[in-house]
Amino acid sequence: MNHLANLQAADSASRSGKKAKSVIYIFLSGGLSQLESFDMKPDAPSDIRGEFRPIPTKTPGLHICEHLPELAKRSEKWALCRSLSHAHNEHSDGHYIMLTGRSETPPGFDRNKPQESDWPSIASLAGTLLPPAGALPSALVLPEKMVHRSGRTLPGQFGGLLGRQHDPFFLEASKYNPKEYGAYPEYLFHHEKGAAVRDDLQFRTFSLDLPDTVDFERFQDRLGLQHLLDSQQKHLERTALAEGMDRYREMAVDLLSDAKTKAAFDVHGADDKLQDRYGRNAFGWSLLMARQLVESGVSLVQVNLGNNETWDTHQAAFPNLRNFLFPPTDRAVAALLDDLEERGMLEDTLVVMASEFGRTPKISRLGGTALPGRDHWGAVQSVMLAGGGIRGGAVLGSTDKFGGNPASDARKAEDLAATIFDALGLPSDTFWHDVAGRPMPLYHGKPMSELFG
Repeated sequence: MNHLANLQAADSASRSGKKAKSVIYIFLSGGLSQLESFDMKPDAPSDIRGEFRPIPTKTPGLHICEHLPELAKRSEKWALCRSLSHAHNEHSDGHYIMLTGRSETPPGFDRNKPQESDWPSIASLAGTLLPPAGALPSALVLPEKMVHRSGRTLPGQFGGLLGRQHDPFFLEASKYNPKEYGAYPEYLFHHEKGAAVRDDLQFRTFSLDLPDTVDFERFQDRLGLQHLLDSQQKHLERTALAEGMDRYREMAVDLLSDAKTKAAFDVHGADDKLQDRYGRNAFGWSLLMARQLVESGVSLVQVNLGNNETWDTHQAAFPNLRNFLFPPTDRAVAALLDDLEERGMLEDTLVVMASEFGRTPKISRLGGTALPGRDHWGAVQSVMLAGGGIRGGAVLGSTDKFGGNPASDARKAEDLAATIFDALGLPSDTFWHDVAGRPMPLYHGKPMSELFG
């Protein structure tokens, strides 16, 4: 849209205290338990409160889980919405709602596959409405698509009614793994068996999900990339000219020829100390890459921390959260906030961390599992927001004494999407057009303005 820059400039002048230019949307597939993270209920009965204890944060009166100590030390950088709610307890429904920002699934919705009648994802809308960052697109999703262990790709991640040409760019940096979960190599685990070891899972930094005519499966390391520089560039240019310079081939050509663009994806070549701060694992590398991409001008980066519903803690919830999930997440997210701040980017970058839903207030052994966990719970979840003009330590909304339902200021997925769009400078009267050319309003909720300023 040629007029978008003027709209963004005019709108930004009226956005009090909101300075973000980009968004990193961290998505914890499976469902983070609010009761084990940001909305603990230490005075509730034991079958509600669980095993973990709250610890004080840097903000007086604000407590979070003892296994998030690094985030606790940095509460001046982040805020919480404890009352985000929707009506669905099924994974596909929840993913769809939280990735599209629409609380209801459309008629004909299919949990088993994406459809062209789906609402477009937040990433697709951002990628369509915002200008590209030079050789890079305006929106990217990494390190992989979200795929169920059965092999079905979860709906809600794609262009839907925008058309397939507006699917977001997916960086396929992680090999699909239907058996184990988490931040490989050091935090790989199985929900029932605990720690797992694999030597075939590599975090690949240059593998792009492109049409079959462009073979980027060979982009597995820097040597492979160098080898392709001469042999592939002319072929890609010829293909692009022959078939029309679409956005995939244009970026493929630029990636092959522009060192600065390639560097935005190269986390293994980053400073050793910086990699150590983030953690040399899939979670740490993903968030480091997100920061590099935002610094290179990408407007929205969605980071999926854990595929195959990694955070689905039906069983052995407490040891799995304590040993495998919280340590790399706490470390990597804290490093991201520090890194953004040290580079002068935190005020310009809104960081959002959410799931498809929360977890049930009551602990259970669903299906007779040996160690207890919690079931799916769309009624409420906690969402963390940081940077981008966020008022550190602020809390929006509350839940009842068991952490099961909003008690005040209930918010919807539409409000979270509006907060993201607002941070990106997209005005509230923005429209997008479906494949038939029909105008559709971008906003269906209100930004969480209480958390800013």
